[in-house]
Amino acid sequence: MKKALITGITGQDGSYLSEFLIGKGYEVHGIIRRSSVDFRERIAHLEGHRHFHLHYGDMGDTLSIIQVVGKVQPDEIYNLAAQSHVQVSFDSPEYTANVDATGVLRILEAVRQCGLEQHCRIYQASTSELYGRVEEVPQNEDTPFHPYSPYAVAKLYGYWIVKEYREAYHMFCCNGILFNHESERRGETFVTRKITLAAARIRQGRQEKLYLGNLSSLRDWGYAKDYVECMWLILQHDKPEDFVIATGQQHTVREFCERAFHYAGLKLRWEGEGADEKGICEAVDDTTACGHLVGKTLVEVSPDFYRPTDVVNLLGDPAKAQRLLGWNPEKTSFDQLVKLMVENDMAKIASDDAAARVRCNLAEYLEKGIVK
Repeated sequence: MKKALITGITGQDGSYLSEFLIGKGYEVHGIIRRSSVDFRERIAHLEGHRHFHLHYGDMGDTLSIIQVVGKVQPDEIYNLAAQSHVQVSFDSPEYTANVDATGVLRILEAVRQCGLEQHCRIYQASTSELYGRVEEVPQNEDTPFHPYSPYAVAKLYGYWIVKEYREAYHMFCCNGILFNHESERRGETFVTRKITLAAARIRQGRQEKLYLGNLSSLRDWGYAKDYVECMWLILQHDKPEDFVIATGQQHTVREFCERAFHYAGLKLRWEGEGADEKGICEAVDDTTACGHLVGKTLVEVSPDFYRPTDVVNLLGDPAKAQRLLGWNPEKTSFDQLVKLMVENDMAKIASDDAAARVRCNLAEYLEKGIVK
């Protein structure tokens, strides 16, 4: 039985990758940070599985990484841990560098210190943000990098230190340059999940309006569940190489917003330009429940969500992964992705409302002495 060690296991990618590897017959180990409040919602269903194990460690603590690697003796390491929010990296640049840059070095050195450099294969989660102020469209493995945020600069160090260790120590370590990949498990502060949650909340009367930044930003959005398969394929390849993981299709934030509101039963009409652009409700699928929304502004642009430097045109070329790994970037379409996310959030909001009603009724019954 192969053993895989995953950093960032509690995140979107980590949870999907854990499920995928267990399905492949792996023994999966994950590193989690010790905290007074554990957030393991995405992997709670895996805890207790006989082939799933968690270990305490921190990407900022070299000794803890060495201890876990030495204990597990993994055949494969998937380094997914990162401070991965671009906007947050402007507010916390030093922390981002410590985790996203030096953290990669700690993983590589831990493998060397434990004498596993000729045995353990390493996947590094790189990012399309490396291309930043893009110099060509689409972007492939040979496109020059021009990082445009503290997050991207930190990730660039991680990318190059992986290549250096591969050449200097002949280690099997690879970069997967992932373009934007989303899912129903995406964090709620990321723009795609922010949009699908807002669409669900507005549809169900729990929110009045959604505020966004640059609606014209272009992104290559794929499904995270498909992308983790490509991570695995990269480490099964006969030699260590770097790969772009993308769909090869591009959409604006505006388009994502339109599709999300469509699947929530709301049709948007756009008026104005730039910071004055607005998304107005043109029609609803149920006039009895949501007729009052027609004519209302549901989406507005806010300067608060503009970045100091903004990447506006990301489009990946997955040809190499298709050719050498046999990976299918079109397994889940853009439309299917948005629909999955909205349906999940519609159910989530309805479930939260039902739970809130139960709590409210219980409090009332207790107050009245109906139940004790």
